[in-house]
Amino acid sequence: MSTSRFAVFVDLENAGGKAETLNNILEKVKIRGDILMGKVYGYTDKYSGLKELLLSNTFTVVPSLRYGVAQKNNADILLVLDAMEVAYTNSLIDSFCIVSGDSDYTPLVGKLKSMGKFVLGISRSEAASTIFINACNEFQFLESVSVRRTPQKARKTDNGSGDEMELLKQIGSILDDHNDDEVFASELKGILLRLRPDFNERNYGASTFFKLLTKLSQQYGVIKVRSDNYNVMVSLANEDAAADSKPASPLNAENWVEVFREQLKHYKDDGFERINPSILKADIQSLYPDFQEKNVGFKRFSDLLKALEKEKVLTLEMDQQRNMLIKMM
Repeated sequence: MSTSRFAVFVDLENAGGKAETLNNILEKVKIRGDILMGKVYGYTDKYSGLKELLLSNTFTVVPSLRYGVAQKNNADILLVLDAMEVAYTNSLIDSFCIVSGDSDYTPLVGKLKSMGKFVLGISRSEAASTIFINACNEFQFLESVSVRRTPQKARKTDNGSGDEMELLKQIGSILDDHNDDEVFASELKGILLRLRPDFNERNYGASTFFKLLTKLSQQYGVIKVRSDNYNVMVSLANEDAAADSKPASPLNAENWVEVFREQLKHYKDDGFERINPSILKADIQSLYPDFQEKNVGFKRFSDLLKALEKEKVLTLEMDQQRNMLIKMM
């Protein structure tokens, strides 16, 4: 089974300085394939908390040397030059991840695609250009990459260890990102080893990976395991099991403000100051699939946001293109 081989280029100004956020970006890439090389641009002492993560992933650092008003353009040009050099000289790399949403990178994306390369873009929603988003083969908003919740059904289980819960969350993220409904257990283990080189099923009290998957399936009900002609297949639980994992209390007129407040806190904790309203709505709908504005007394989502602003849960702003942005309080 073929595995993509990535070169990753990170604009730190866009990604922010939190190690957890950068790690989530790298996990998103590792689910898709191997990272053969990586570079971060705009590094300064304020990003020193990233040192261990960058070193353990063998990333090269391009420091930010301030001179004049064109510093940002200098970093952009360096990124483009490095990406093109890799595309022409390293035939092993077939995929590129660009962590930035700047429309200036659109010609680079077009050139990489014309060379047969796959391009994954990741950016903050507030800084993501529609032109850049549409140019990429695949695009992920950084907020969606960073903010993840433990499956509800698993969260209700009291007898699960913290290590098992973390593993289950990681497996759920892998299965949720996969193009197919089912994944070969061997492929799943390979992805886990890319994410966690020290992974070993024996650390969870299981003699084989199949036994570990079976244990997790029976105990939490979030994943399903089946055998097919000597192959072990893994998938997310079916709709009936998913229905059991929905929140005990639906989103309603009594609790909706606190639900939105909690979700916004997740963004703030992950280092985001502003987000696009579409990100917030999509994440709420993923947690509460039956959510509709009218169920909590609003005709439009913008009206709901204005009500939250009155409650001092958020602040609404407009960008230069007159698009609405949510600023965390």
